This record gives sequence, structure tokens and C-alpha cells, in this order.
Amino acid sequence: MSLPLLRTRIPGPRSRALARQLRRFESRNVTFVSDRWPIFWQRARGANVWDADGNRYLDLTAGFGVASVGHTNPRVAAAIRNKTGTLLHAMGDVHPNELKLQLARELVKLTFRTNARVLFTNTGAEAVEAALKTAAIHTGKPGVIAFRGAYHGLTYGALAATSREFFRAPFAEQLGKFVTHMPFGRVPTTARNCGAVLVEPIQGRGGIIVPPDDFLPKLRRFCDEHGILLILDEVYTGFCRTGRWFACQHWGVVSDLICVGKALGGGLPISACIGKASVMDSWPESQGEAIHTSTFLGNPLACAAALASIAEMKRLKLDRRARELGVHIQKRLPVRGKGLMLGLEVGDATALCERLLQRGIIAIPEGERGEVLGLTPPLTITRRELDFCLDVIAELV
Repeated sequence: MSLPLLRTRIPGPRSRALARQLRRFESRNVTFVSDRWPIFWQRARGANVWDADGNRYLDLTAGFGVASVGHTNPRVAAAIRNKTGTLLHAMGDVHPNELKLQLARELVKLTFRTNARVLFTNTGAEAVEAALKTAAIHTGKPGVIAFRGAYHGLTYGALAATSREFFRAPFAEQLGKFVTHMPFGRVPTTARNCGAVLVEPIQGRGGIIVPPDDFLPKLRRFCDEHGILLILDEVYTGFCRTGRWFACQHWGVVSDLICVGKALGGGLPISACIGKASVMDSWPESQGEAIHTSTFLGNPLACAAALASIAEMKRLKLDRRARELGVHIQKRLPVRGKGLMLGLEVGDATALCERLLQRGIIAIPEGERGEVLGLTPPLTITRRELDFCLDVIAELV
């Protein structure tokens, strides 16, 4: 089966030239550059990506889990295009736009169904920090329990809850000391001065780790017994990725707060912290100045994209599709995970990703040592496209 069209060796001459220029202007800590990496994306559609040299690839990352409804989904693109002609920006916490209301209503229906409130943010890390602030305001307790292997973002509050030393060590002296890290899958026994437990239902960057089936239900009971909040970080797992709208539904667990992002915007940056009204109403009523806000809160373009993206997930029944394709992959490869959030332990996934790129497949490593090949393609990927990728992976591992 031959799908990707590779016109030149990877990366091609234009990608290499662009990489050399980027090194002159971008912080050197951001984009890794070698003779085999990176390519420069030119355009994308569905699960297909074309680079600056005209090479075609299949994307097994969905652009870090964002393009669940497919890259440049026509209906999402149309919603953005239509809004571009009328309103690019509003004043989210002063004079908002109507789409912010529509999206807030939709997110409440999808998560808690009723009696909930939404706090819009721009990135997953911001959504996590909004949840941490909410917990502190509601409980009056600063402490947070998080888990080893967790990845909650790299801004300071989220970084305090992220456990990987690679990210934490350079800034350890500036990080808050309010987080206690437990082994993932183990339920705490005490909650000293703790106001919240923050957890990914399935760890993503930690290596696509699924906890024991009794973990989240026991965590819910622990929080109830100690009067603390359960915060679910569903930034990666949310919106059909694991075969359910939200991963917590696999275990029938309802949180107090849920953080969403990535796939929500269909390609535009938007995220949110959604919580039970009884919890969120601990925030004081605005008297004209919000104590947690941002310039682009509820941006109209991002809200339009999010509403269209959610509509596409429903129309295409992407939760069911993720389940079906996940089962198909599990029959072909010894992967772990749920839906189309799967990981294959390979030892050196970084080297494998470079080899896959040469064969026209975009993939990234997961896990603390880069030992897991992540399989998180757009949920719209075709069976033929997926089988091509699985054939190549089976050949290389």
C-alpha cells in the first residue's frame, strides 16, 4: 500500500533552509534541528500533511491531539471564515460576544449537563491553573495532590503540578511548594491542608498510561471523604479521543472540575475550566474587575471554531469511531490505551519517529525516557490511511 508522496529526501532543501533561518531568530530551546528533523508544514487536510518541499505525510499525532475532527476540517474552516468577516476580537470579561455564551452553554451540557459554570482560558496550562485557583478559593486550602508522570503544562502553576524533572529542574527554586506527588494509580491516604486532587484520567505525555479500573472511583471517594475537590485534566483525553466524550466516562466518575482544551478549538487556541456551580460560585461576583481573566478570553474566532468542532464530533460520531479504530489497532499491534489514544512501547521512540518520517509518517515519542510511540491520529483518519501506518510501524519495530 503506497500513500504518502515523497518527492525528495526528508527534510527537503526548503525545509532545511527554513530551519537554518529559524535558528537565527527563535529561542534555541524551542525547535530541535538536525539533518533529519524537522519538516515545515505547508498545508494539511484530514490526516494528511504537506511540507514546504511538496512531500505528503500521514499524521499520527493530530498536531499534539488538536485536530480530532481532521486538519482544516471544512466546516470548522467555514465557521472561522464566516466570523473573520464580522468579528475578530471582543472584550471577553467586559463586553463579550454571543458565541462565548453559546459555547459555555454547550460545554455545560457536555460535561455536567446542568448546574455548572465555565471559565474560559487559552491553553491547557491556563485551564489547569484556573482549576487550581478555584480549588483554593472554594476550600481555603492551598495544598494539591498530583501524580508522578503527570503533565499539566509548563506555566508556573501548571509546572508545579507537572512531575517530570526535565521540565522542573531549571526552575525548581521558583516553583510553588503546594503540590505533593503520588505514584499514578495509588490513592492517597491523607489530605493534610489539601484542597484538591489533580489527575489525568489517562496519562498522555507520561507514556499513555491507563490506571487500574478502581483508581478513579476510589479517588472520587477519597475526595468526598476529605471534603476536597477532584480536578480532572482532560485537556488531552477529552472530546472523543479515548472512545468516550471524556475519558472519565470509562469509569463512571464525575469530577468537581474538568479542564479541557486541545481538540476543543479544532485548530485554534481555546480551553476552559468547567465546574459544578456549587464550586464555581465560590468565585466572588464581578464588580467590574475580574480577579482571573485574560485579553483573549472567549475570543469569537476560537468560539466559532469550537462550536463547529463539537458539532462535527457529534455529526461524525467520533467517539464511536475512535473506539472502533482503536480496537482495529489493538488487533495489529501490542499497544496500550483507549480509543485513539494509544501507545506502543518500543525502547527508543525518538529514533523510530525519525525513521517513520522518512517513510512519510509523522509521529512523536511519549514517556519520560521517550520509550513510547504515541498513536493519536485525527479521529477522521481513514482505515486505509491507518493501515498504511500500521504496516510501516510493524515493519520497523
